[in-house]
Amino acid sequence: MTAGDRTTVVVVGGGALGSTHALWAIEHDFAVVHLERELVARGASVRNFGLVWVGGRAGGPELELAIRSRALWEALAREIPAVGFRAAGSLTVATTEPELSLMKESVQRNDAAARQWELVDGAGALELNAELSAEAVAGGLYCRADGIVEPREAVAAIQAYLSRQAGYTWLPGRAVVELANGAVRDDSGAWHRGDWVFLCTGATFPGLIAEYVDRPRTRRVRLQMLETEPYPGSLTTALADGDSMRYYPAFDLPGRASLGPQEPVAAGARAQLLLVQRRDGGLTIGDTHDYDDPFPFDLDEAIYAYLLSTAGHLLRQPLPPVRRRWAGVYSEVLDKERHLYWREEILPNVEVVNGPGGRGMTCAPAIAEDSIKALAARA
Repeated sequence: MTAGDRTTVVVVGGGALGSTHALWAIEHDFAVVHLERELVARGASVRNFGLVWVGGRAGGPELELAIRSRALWEALAREIPAVGFRAAGSLTVATTEPELSLMKESVQRNDAAARQWELVDGAGALELNAELSAEAVAGGLYCRADGIVEPREAVAAIQAYLSRQAGYTWLPGRAVVELANGAVRDDSGAWHRGDWVFLCTGATFPGLIAEYVDRPRTRRVRLQMLETEPYPGSLTTALADGDSMRYYPAFDLPGRASLGPQEPVAAGARAQLLLVQRRDGGLTIGDTHDYDDPFPFDLDEAIYAYLLSTAGHLLRQPLPPVRRRWAGVYSEVLDKERHLYWREEILPNVEVVNGPGGRGMTCAPAIAEDSIKALAARA
């Protein structure tokens, strides 16, 4: 269906992935009908660190996708400053010799330059981020390519921009309940037809999608995070602890076996410390990984105590009081050896784009750009 000669795109899902699909579609002069089941986005897109995390990605296509997406975030922020992009870089902090040894091994990767990695000693880490504790830090791995956006603001900022564009229709509070070729029906009974439909539903899987696939393509992952009141100092980089190297594929190197076991609380929650300072000075601290769906409805205080203790050990000033805690759930593609995310045309002109996992906020702009460029080539 076209408005005159204008291609019409229906996007289902108002998170980072759906909103960037809508954004690039408008940039290609397509008309867009954009549906979201909630009144505002409330899923993983607003419950994350806002890290544009390039350095830890697997080599090859995943790293290339992240590098391209980081460039798109920076360009997007010039048009929409409220997304809050900062080219802050990240510093993974070593507190033990095995962690520092794995970092030394990592910078020998043949793609280390593409990651903009730099190995620093303790003094170099303090020069990069003066809020670190000199007693705790043995060295670090600086990734100049990493960036930060404001997760609670970025999606809303993109949608505010879209609302001012001709040809864009935003329909919040509409859950999709039926699919047809190039069309969806929402729970008000209205049909929305287009030349193409993108289903970017995040961790909320409408049961109707299951009718069109022979087996699950994704799983859900739950994480716990918290945010403090404003910290008195200024963190010049995002921070990660050495445990983060246990979970990111870039560090899947022989030296990882020398890290030894995690503390029991951390191991049970598959925890790593990631820490980002928000624009108002507060610190976002996390996170954990729970794959045992259905997830508990309550929050585990033991892991929060562990994360706060770890963050407090790395920083030179006392942590401010916690002002809020929350859990988030995202979808992750099951066949991670072959796919970075789930893309599948499940009906003629109806395509699922889902399951980027923990790389969703990082890579959403590039994934969406690929979708819209492919559609433009067909049009």
